[in-house]
Amino acid sequence: MAKQFVIEAVMLAIYGELMTPAHPVEYLIPITTVYELEELIHLPEPIMLDPDDDKHVRNIMKEMVQFFQDPFTRKKCEKHLIAPMSTVSLPFQNGVTLTLIRADDNAMWGELFDPIETEQMLSAIHFEAPILTDQPDWQDRLLEYLIPVQFYDIEDFEFALEQGISAQDLRDL
Repeated sequence: MAKQFVIEAVMLAIYGELMTPAHPVEYLIPITTVYELEELIHLPEPIMLDPDDDKHVRNIMKEMVQFFQDPFTRKKCEKHLIAPMSTVSLPFQNGVTLTLIRADDNAMWGELFDPIETEQMLSAIHFEAPILTDQPDWQDRLLEYLIPVQFYDIEDFEFALEQGISAQDLRDL
């Protein structure tokens, strides 16, 4: 069975190693983060500090946008992503499944978190799956406001995939 993680689409573009895991993995991706890719591609500001890395990440983002805009994929998404928390799974490659989620921001946390963060938190709670992120400030706020989600820093992805800490282990602490 594939291990599930909630993640935003841009993280998959930036961290290419996430697309070649040692074990099957299912990424739960709020659909709004896929739409965000198109905007990021055209930003004049660099996404990455190194110009070569920036060009590479933008190319990966373009490939991802093309994948999600494929007529078959787009039609499948339009058909299945109707109600909040509805999903559509798209087998990818290397044991990776991309599951898109319609996770509407419900302003539950007001100004504490941005809409993308809120959608990821709602998805993590609904699907009882940990979040993968590289944003320490968000991790700090998750802890500060006692948001009931599990998360891993992307640097700990291999640990999370191979061993991890179960939700039950966290409850028992």
